[in-house]
Amino acid sequence: MIKKWEFYNSDDNLVDDICEKYNLNKVIGKIIVNRNVVNDEDVRIFITPTRDDFNDPFLFKGMDIAVERTIKAINNKEKILIYGDYDVDGITSTTVLKKYLMDRGISVDTYIPNRLHEGYGLNKNAIDKIKEKNIDLIITVDCGISAIEEVDYAVSLGMDVIVTDHHEVGEKLPNALAVIDAKRKDNTYPFRSLAGVGVVFKLIQALSIKLEIEPEEYLKYLDLVCIGTISDIVPLEGENRTIAKLGLMLIKVTRNLGLRELIKSSGYKEIDSNTISFGVAPRINACGRMGHEEEALKLFLAEDLESATKITKELNEYNTLRQSTEKAIYEEAVQEIERKHLDENNSIVLGGKRWHHGVIGIVSSKVTDKYYKPSILLSFEDDIAKGSGRSVPGFDLYEGLTKCEDLLEKYGGHSMAVGLTLKKENLEKFKERFEQIAKEKNIKELVPIIYIDDELKLKDINMDLVKSLSILEPFGEANKVPLFLIKNLKIDSIRALSEGRHLKLTLRDENFVINAIGFELGYLAEEYRIGDRIDVVGTLEVNSFNGFSSIQINMKDIRKSY
Repeated sequence: MIKKWEFYNSDDNLVDDICEKYNLNKVIGKIIVNRNVVNDEDVRIFITPTRDDFNDPFLFKGMDIAVERTIKAINNKEKILIYGDYDVDGITSTTVLKKYLMDRGISVDTYIPNRLHEGYGLNKNAIDKIKEKNIDLIITVDCGISAIEEVDYAVSLGMDVIVTDHHEVGEKLPNALAVIDAKRKDNTYPFRSLAGVGVVFKLIQALSIKLEIEPEEYLKYLDLVCIGTISDIVPLEGENRTIAKLGLMLIKVTRNLGLRELIKSSGYKEIDSNTISFGVAPRINACGRMGHEEEALKLFLAEDLESATKITKELNEYNTLRQSTEKAIYEEAVQEIERKHLDENNSIVLGGKRWHHGVIGIVSSKVTDKYYKPSILLSFEDDIAKGSGRSVPGFDLYEGLTKCEDLLEKYGGHSMAVGLTLKKENLEKFKERFEQIAKEKNIKELVPIIYIDDELKLKDINMDLVKSLSILEPFGEANKVPLFLIKNLKIDSIRALSEGRHLKLTLRDENFVINAIGFELGYLAEEYRIGDRIDVVGTLEVNSFNGFSSIQINMKDIRKSY
């Protein structure tokens, strides 16, 4: 697929001012400006945020009511239940709030719905079980904003409900005692993009302020708040960056036994956003995806090393099973897409009987990456189809589903990722309408754009430059790993790896030589030859092997030089 290369349009004078004021090299200064971080205070927070940079939690609508009701429950020793979610955001949200409330001396139950049998969010059967435990107060975390009927049902059974969520809000708010979500239409909170665990963090911050407790009592959970924030792919800017940057520091010395064991078992030596995104998050998510959501919660709540080690081993096994299941579904999906020429459509909607709906969201993401079209993958169970979808920039997937609302039993999510349930009898009508919606947005005309931070010469790339990029950590949504263009490099060697999937190059510019790896670019091995001159776009990273460290380019795209 041909990709468009574009440079950010940065102001050189602004870059020079920032470099001089904060003693940064020009490459770093340019990247910061490229991230649209330009005024003095924002630059300071981007580089060195502090605990004083958190917003006032009482700016949230409903926060004062939620705090008052929770403190009443604490004082009266009422029974509280935290209703969470099975992904990393939901698990960390549940853990943080449970630990905080337990420290206040109160009994706290939890409920994480089973992804395979219950699906996302509140459900009436779960509420019946909760009522049997004589729960006085339900606090939802990372869910609840769309549970209009379910909240009404809980209230009708005599339970109070506080909703804390970060997902998109529908036309109506649930009839809860308090609804804390920065995406409310009447929102007054200055930052709208917190993860679910970020909203929980604001709740315990507000509780600490009201109870006149030392800030350390909520700040000590920033390690888990950071994990949930990075893993949920919310934009790492503003308050999210403060959470993630301070949280990464805390993770390095974390006292959470489960988190410590999980990081150790992942094999990552450095603790950075990469470790969280590719080492920690998949293992936690694998529990929920494979139907063992409680294990991830138990890991973070573990109080002895033996339990933490045992559960970590189980998580790794679930993740291995998840990987093999995902691979099988992806291969089947691609075969089906190619056979039916679905890649010629504006959207891709398909399903299978044996598809594990705990992993089809990941497969949908891979399908979208491969064909650069919004995709929805469905798992058929009797007359019901449950699925997940992923989108491309420029197409609001959630908005698309709202236009198909009459054909759906249930749906939720945001512009780039959704979950949905529909009757199988409505599938063909849904496909037709969804394809028409995608067609109206000219999906076929969308071209993937690679945004380049700077052009470098091979001779200017050294270990000091590469290591200086760490000041930009944590990387993630809205702060991608910097991409560089290096032109007119001569191919000294070229080969495909891993059965033709990946591409390995040695590149030269006069007397300067560098290795390059291109994941999923193995198909290009037949298009280029030794001696060819190419332009490369990629990230710069340190490759350590057998005690020796060298710089390599992680290629995202290549072209012949002209």
